[in-house]
Parts: sequence; C-alpha cells; structure tokens
Amino acid sequence: MRLPAALRLSPRWAPYVFISPFLVLFAVFGVFPLGFSLYLAFHSWEPTSGLGAMHWVGLDNFTFALGDEWFWKSLKNTAWLALASGAPQHLVAIPLAVFIHQSFKRLRNAVVGAYFLPYITSTVAIAIMFSSLFSTDYGLVNAGLHGLFGIPHIDWLGQPATIKPAIALIVFWRYLGFNVVLYLAALQTIPKELYEAATMDGAGRWQQFWAITLPSLKPMIYFGVTLSVIGGLQLFEEPFILTGGRGGADQSGMTAAIYLYRMAFDFNDFGGASAMSWLLFVVVAVLTWLTNRAFRPRGAPA
Repeated sequence: MRLPAALRLSPRWAPYVFISPFLVLFAVFGVFPLGFSLYLAFHSWEPTSGLGAMHWVGLDNFTFALGDEWFWKSLKNTAWLALASGAPQHLVAIPLAVFIHQSFKRLRNAVVGAYFLPYITSTVAIAIMFSSLFSTDYGLVNAGLHGLFGIPHIDWLGQPATIKPAIALIVFWRYLGFNVVLYLAALQTIPKELYEAATMDGAGRWQQFWAITLPSLKPMIYFGVTLSVIGGLQLFEEPFILTGGRGGADQSGMTAAIYLYRMAFDFNDFGGASAMSWLLFVVVAVLTWLTNRAFRPRGAPA
C-alpha cells in the first residue's frame, strides 16, 4: 500500500529527518544551556525564587568575578594543577609509547590496556583508593616513605603545601594511559622505510627518535597537549572528591570549576557563577590559541 503523495517524504529532506533526533537533543541539552548561561551571566538570580526573580545587572557579575580574590586563587590553583599534571603526562607518555611500540609485539594490547584502565575507571573509586593511599596514619605512601627514608608521616590531603602535589599525582596517573594510546596510535602510522633508511645511513635509535619519531608525532602532540590544556583548566572531579567539595585546607585544592560549583549551589549566586564560567571559557580559548601558535609550522599563516 502506497502512501498518499502529501505524506511522502522528499528525498531532499530525508537526511534532515533522520538526523533530527540528534539536532533536537543537542538543542535542548547543548545550545539552550549554553545560551541560558550567557543570558544568566548578566542577571542576578536565586533559583529558589523562580524565574520572575531575575534582575538585570549588566556587567556587575563580571566586575565582581574579576575583583574576587577567591576566583583568582582558584585560577592559580587550576593553572598549577594543569601544568604539574599535564606536562609530565606527555614527557612520560611519548618515550613510554615508543618503548611499548618497539619492545612488545604479542603482549602490546595487554600492556596498553593496563595503562589505559585508570582512564576508564570510576573517578569516585579512584579518589577513594588514593584517599586510603594518602592516609596520614595508615596510608601506603607514608608507610613507604617512612620505611625507606625515615620521613615522618605527612598529612597529604590536610596541608596546603601537599594537597596540590597529591591531586596532581592522581591526575597524572589517571590520564597517562590515555596519552600513551594516542602516541602509540600515531607511532603505528610512521612508515618503517624511514627507520630502515636511517639505519642504513648509520643513525642510532636516539638519532632516529629525534629526527624521525618526534617530528612525526608533532600533530598528535599538538592534539594531546590541547586536550590536556582544556581538560586541566576544567579539572573538577578528583579535587572535589578528595577535598569533600570544599577545596581543602586554605582552599589550596579549589579549582576554578569547584569554585563555580560552590558559587552556584552553596552561595546561590547563579549569575556570578555563569559570569565566572564565561571568563574561564575565555582563558581556555586564549590558551588553546597560544597552543595552536606554538605548534604551528614556521611560515604558516596565523
């Protein structure tokens, strides 16, 4: 039985109809929250009072954010954690990926899976595990340091000087495997003929690494560093769980994302939180642009 001509779908519109569920969901859960957040950044609003309680304040929320010392401290904490955990990830992941690529054949997938496992493990489970490891009295970290070097027990998650290194170590451990997988995938695309020719010319492994491997990995390094910059500036889950959502002693573990959360849900200032989120977006955009310039080939247009 054929449908009436009025109910038939034109082939020209068929692709849009099939993709429409995604577009609807993206508009509801992506575009609308983004637009509402931007609209909210120029208003003062407590959600418990309803939408009618919104008041236009113009740039007051941005002015408040730029003058808020806690916001600046959260940005400094975020930058410290992003740099301390992000840079070592790539410095370790690249040689580790090269070692796995050259040394493992049959067991390569198992080794890569072991390194990738922390990335897909629940953040809550990881935070609970490291909370036990960093425990002052019964943690394995203190037990090992005291047994090997005689160092007194350290309150890793309770002192301003040690909470950021502890969080950075956790983030480094969790995302190292992800970067290893990225670089290992890129290594498999490098033609073997380049290494064979270099070997015939008398180049050693170290020379081959600097002349062939590293330049060939540059696009993937750019991709991985960009992801680390964006992810590091949005760091939330690990410090939130380890510090109980409060930022730890002297707010030393409070990232910008945690402060946005507290501003909205603890202090009921959704307008100020939205303004800070857009300022954070500007910071992420600027650093991403600088990353792009740093990895841009010489002589390429800006």
